[in-house]
Amino acid sequence: MNDKQKLRQTAILSAAKILFIKFGYDKTSVADIAKQAGISKGAIYLHFNSKDELFETLLTTQMAKFSYVWMAYVEADPKGGTMAGIYINMLHAMHKDSFITAMMSQDGQFFGSYLYKPNSLFKQQYQQNTRQEFVKMMQQVGCVRKELDPFTTAHIMNIISHGLVSIGQVMDKAAAPPIEDTIATLADIMDRALTPDDGGNSEAGKQVLRQIFKSSIDDFTNKYGIDPNDLKTT
Repeated sequence: MNDKQKLRQTAILSAAKILFIKFGYDKTSVADIAKQAGISKGAIYLHFNSKDELFETLLTTQMAKFSYVWMAYVEADPKGGTMAGIYINMLHAMHKDSFITAMMSQDGQFFGSYLYKPNSLFKQQYQQNTRQEFVKMMQQVGCVRKELDPFTTAHIMNIISHGLVSIGQVMDKAAAPPIEDTIATLADIMDRALTPDDGGNSEAGKQVLRQIFKSSIDDFTNKYGIDPNDLKTT
């Protein structure tokens, strides 16, 4: 991809970010994004085969950027490698990212019908069992109770993760507590349920997170051809 193409793709993703935050997946069209970016609809298809591909590229790009901020908070926190620390620092990172905040706190309109697509990123993630591997690794270093079954524990964590982004489909936003309160309480619950009695080895937990983070960023940059340094700024 040459410099002109990179600039155009960046403009497309920036326009898409604005519109998906404001209107959500279902109410944002490729034509809308083209108009917002100041380019033709055809120019978008030079970079993305469909709205889904554009949406997924935006999601993964923003999640990768979010991960850098999240990991910075984890590294700075003496308890960042514990289960409670992982969730609390996720909350701190969310406050720095309008896209992630919108994704987690809107009333179901952000993802809309995308959640139910057969090949959505969520279904791909669950099929890859990445969270199960995370649980196993955290058990091995003493950050998750060893008597828990990794498969079942990961499944419950997947249910919670999916619920955070889909609850707006069945509950009015006004009836739900603020997302900040939800995640803070979730951190406490996960800590009590998963952390060993000795509190866990935070530094060992951080090392697991570093390993997973590096692998995820490597996979992302290889797939999308994006310079990792470009992900460190929002």
